[in-house]
Amino acid sequence: MVLQAIKYSRGQLEILDQLRLPHEEVYINIATCQEAWNAIKSMQVRGAPAIAIVAALSIAVPAAHMTEIGYQTTPASLAAQQIIWDLEYLVTSRPTAVNLSDAATKLKAIVNKMADDPGSSIRTILQTYVEAAERMLVDDVQDNERIGKHGAEWILRNKPRGAREDKVSVITHCNTGSLATAGYGTALGVVRSLHSSGSLHHVFYTETRPYNQGSRLTGYELIHDGIPATLITDSMAAALLHTRRASENIAAMVVGADRVAANGDTANKIGTYSLAVLARYHGVKFLVAAPRTTIDMETKTGADIVIEERPEIEMLNIKGPVYLKDESKVDTRSVQEVCVAAKGTRAWNPAFDVTPAELIDGVVTEKGVVEKDEHGVFQWAKVFGEHVVEDVPEVDAPKPLGIAVDGITATESKATAC
Repeated sequence: MVLQAIKYSRGQLEILDQLRLPHEEVYINIATCQEAWNAIKSMQVRGAPAIAIVAALSIAVPAAHMTEIGYQTTPASLAAQQIIWDLEYLVTSRPTAVNLSDAATKLKAIVNKMADDPGSSIRTILQTYVEAAERMLVDDVQDNERIGKHGAEWILRNKPRGAREDKVSVITHCNTGSLATAGYGTALGVVRSLHSSGSLHHVFYTETRPYNQGSRLTGYELIHDGIPATLITDSMAAALLHTRRASENIAAMVVGADRVAANGDTANKIGTYSLAVLARYHGVKFLVAAPRTTIDMETKTGADIVIEERPEIEMLNIKGPVYLKDESKVDTRSVQEVCVAAKGTRAWNPAFDVTPAELIDGVVTEKGVVEKDEHGVFQWAKVFGEHVVEDVPEVDAPKPLGIAVDGITATESKATAC
């Protein structure tokens, strides 16, 4: 059975509450944009593509009901303005992920065009919006399947020197599967594609502190699909590559993205940057998997990406169901929160970091894999055509394999408190 994080039919939207996973599958109803904002902010739904889809559909649900009932006395311009206000409000729920703002921008343009048409009625505006939001849902699943196919083929073509010709292993971070998208996944879609073609030996996935999206969500998906996998803590990746890269035939790290700048700098879940450094040092390819909507050509470099900072408590405490040791089972009826840090501890909790473009070997989209030219510049024309911004700053040429990487400095970013 296909794992569904988003259940939608016209006029009804349900999302799988990801805070209850992996121990319980509970769907919650989303009937308004406020409920969607709350679900996104609290991370009941997360993952850049999924956030955008849920936000768009949360407005489509009441719009569909209004279309059926009919509000002929309401001015069409007022209905259009309300949709635009709702979209702008939803964008404030998670500022780093570009997919949400991209979806909002596209939907606002559609609504504004309808509002400017003298022949438009409130019914036609609402109907047009609903159909556009529904199309985003369908397109996301199809795009993810293409991302998976292109990414898997690229990894198999670009095995490290000395790698065996049989099945490959990969490392992934956070959750980038069906739970983070409308279905199939981006980086986890690449894993699924490798598995379905018989080319995957094993996938190692990180715990992804402090919210444990890897251990809770990616593990849940991999077990659900029967994909051979092993959980590691975030700090084990270096030891894994040093001791088992050859024996496990580890060919690549593949991660998702919340925003890719025009020069290729990539904002993704905290911990991605350190994995990219490790991949470069150990001679393993580092692949970013994301739809074209994640590539933000208006943001020139990673220094311009706003990084969301989350509450300290998410690092200091852990919440989950009680494990009954004597019975070797989890009691989902008893959920407790425990402190794992010393009293008085202060914590810094950025939700994302920015991986410099020079550490990224490729960005796989639904249109194919984009690589850098001899000047270290990503050639986005492959996925966008010739209509890309000019004056994109060059990045440093890739460093030779096996050299020290102490000189790599973090890309600074603006921060905003939630």
